[in-house]
This record gives sequence, structure tokens and C-alpha cells, in this order.
Amino acid sequence: MNERGANLQRQATASFFDRASARLTLEVPPALTDPAAAGARGDLDLNPDMWVRAGVKATRPAAVLVPVIDRAEPTVLLTQRNAELASHAGQVSFPGGKIDPSDASPVAAALREAREETGLAPTLIEPIGYLDLYLTFSGFRILPTVARVKPDFTLAINPREVVETFEVPLAFLMTPENHQRKTRDWNGLQREYYAIPFENHYIWGITAGILRNLYDRVYAA
Repeated sequence: MNERGANLQRQATASFFDRASARLTLEVPPALTDPAAAGARGDLDLNPDMWVRAGVKATRPAAVLVPVIDRAEPTVLLTQRNAELASHAGQVSFPGGKIDPSDASPVAAALREAREETGLAPTLIEPIGYLDLYLTFSGFRILPTVARVKPDFTLAINPREVVETFEVPLAFLMTPENHQRKTRDWNGLQREYYAIPFENHYIWGITAGILRNLYDRVYAA
């Protein structure tokens, strides 16, 4: 690892929560429900011209939780989705899903989904702020909620949605040298995306893109 990577790892370990609290807010962006509003990121970051070419529109508001575990060396909790799910089957993901009319806020939706999928208790979660709205080629407008999670949790995963959970060191995820850029065919079009392989897990697409946005917002800004 080079000196820059080592410095980022030390920053991630020592000051992540302070930096995130200073740079993120829980103000809901208008673009969550207004496609005409500016300020969204997402699958379009590396492919800005593909939306028109592919005829894709992201219209369904959703929320995910980015759970940063407050350990001596912070980690991020991720899930491996059930291979039988209708969307993003078998992929590494954050806990989350669509925002229901009964949800008081995107934070509330993220906390509800995290509990339903993993059993993570809301009382152990301290929401810090939202990342940029993330638009997906699968049609979602995802608002990620970064949160500090107490480490003394017990999980009870819902096997219909999640087959396992695992933790990745925050320092590893916040080292840009670990953010690979890949290309694959998507409905006849060449699409670029981020990938962050870790041990036997392949973090890519939406999840890797949100992690890249976390790095941009907390460390690169």
C-alpha cells in the first residue's frame, strides 16, 4: 500500500464519524421525488449518455442504510441478497428497499428495511446524514442514509431476502486504489461501473457506486 492509501486508512479509522457529521445532513433532496430537480448521481456517473440511449427512467423512490459499525477499526455491514429475489438477486447490497407511504422519512424507511432484512435494532443506529441521491438503471431513486451503529448488536436475518451478512473494514472501502472500474454489456450497450472485490465477496454496481460517493463526500470534498 502506498503512502496515500495508508494515510486514508488512518483517517478512516480516526475521524470518519466527525468528518461525516460535518459534511452530511438529513435534509431530504428535492430530487428524491422530483425527476426535474438537479443533484442526483448514480449509475449515470460513468455513463452520462446512456440514459437517453437506453431509454431508462428512474422513478421509484427508495432508501438504503449505510451502516458503519463503531468498532476500534470501523467496518461497514453489508448483505448478500437471496438469489431468488426479483431485483438485484444474489448481489452484495446495503439493507434497504422502496419507501412506503407509511414511512415518515427516508431514514425511517432505511431503518425499517434494515430491521426487516437483518434484525438490526433501530435503537442501536444513529443516523448521520444522506449521501447524494443515486439513480439506477433498474429504475430506483435511492437515498442512502449513513449511520453510526453500536457494535453490540445481534442479527436475525430474513432468509427470504438475505442469505448472509458480513463486515468490510471502512479503511479498505475508503481507499480509492481499491475502487476498480469495469465494463460490461447491458442490453447491447457498454456500461462502466465500479467494483470493490473483498475476500470472497464481489461488491459492484449500485453498492460500489454508493461507497464511491461516500468516499467523495467524506474524504475527497
